[in-house]
Amino acid sequence: MSTAVIGLGLIGGSLLRALAAAGHDVVGYDADPATREAARAAGFRVAGTVPEAIRGTELTALAVPLTVLPEVIAEMAGHDGLVTDVTSVKGPVRDLMTGFRFVGGHPMAGKETSGFAASEAGLFAGCAWVLCLEPHGTDLADWLSLAGLFTSMGARVVPVTATEHDTAVAQISHVPHLFAAALATQLEANPLAGTLAAGSFRDGTRVAATRPELTAAMCGGNGSAVRRELHRLIGDLQRLEERLSAGDPTSALVPYLSLASRVRGAWPPAPGTPEKVPADVEALLELGRAGGWVTSVNDTELAGMRPETDLFLS
Repeated sequence: MSTAVIGLGLIGGSLLRALAAAGHDVVGYDADPATREAARAAGFRVAGTVPEAIRGTELTALAVPLTVLPEVIAEMAGHDGLVTDVTSVKGPVRDLMTGFRFVGGHPMAGKETSGFAASEAGLFAGCAWVLCLEPHGTDLADWLSLAGLFTSMGARVVPVTATEHDTAVAQISHVPHLFAAALATQLEANPLAGTLAAGSFRDGTRVAATRPELTAAMCGGNGSAVRRELHRLIGDLQRLEERLSAGDPTSALVPYLSLASRVRGAWPPAPGTPEKVPADVEALLELGRAGGWVTSVNDTELAGMRPETDLFLS
């Protein structure tokens, strides 16, 4: 498949490497001249502009920040090839891509370092790769084409709608970033707390060290879902406060903490028994909503992995 990767940071650079390693005809582009030169020096074909990169390609993968997407999209006017992206928020990107053959994507992969120098061809092996499947907006043939491409790179493709994705990442990524920031700022006026802080503080605040601009863009871009899930978390914390005010706070806390321990102990979900899933929009969405994923694609059906139901006790 002839592919253009626009944006050659950690994710885009890794996608460029993975596609090339798999034998695809791929060209890259990045707005930063130094990054373009680094990619050329690594042996990759690199274009000088977006229009040059996407000319005649079957697939364009957009790996640029949400704030930059509008100007990149403007440079793609008239492009009739398939387009996907790797942005961490899906609803706003879906709205920006009206008029294109578009399937939103988000590989749940990363590392502490960033930039093209940190990219690696094997970054996506085993990762969950969201591919948005809108019942009345996504061409199933295009979705299947991308699912086949990404599963061939070792990813586990998760079919969900953009709205479902944005709610889920607000819960497991965006709100945790904000909560980690709130926990970390406690050290500002309490040097004693900083001296005493150990493992639980380290683990609970790790993502607070993320570049502030990245966290702000991520949470701001998903503002509606983040506000909703933040209110839910605040409600949970208020209910915990009420339990602490009970006559026997220790006993009052145990049921909630037992639930948390059981749910956390069942994560990450292990694959269940592989099964065949028809290439049907509703069947695929049911698989994704159940926590399952696609591992391979053929002409008429998909092989899915569905975690055991007891991993999702509530």
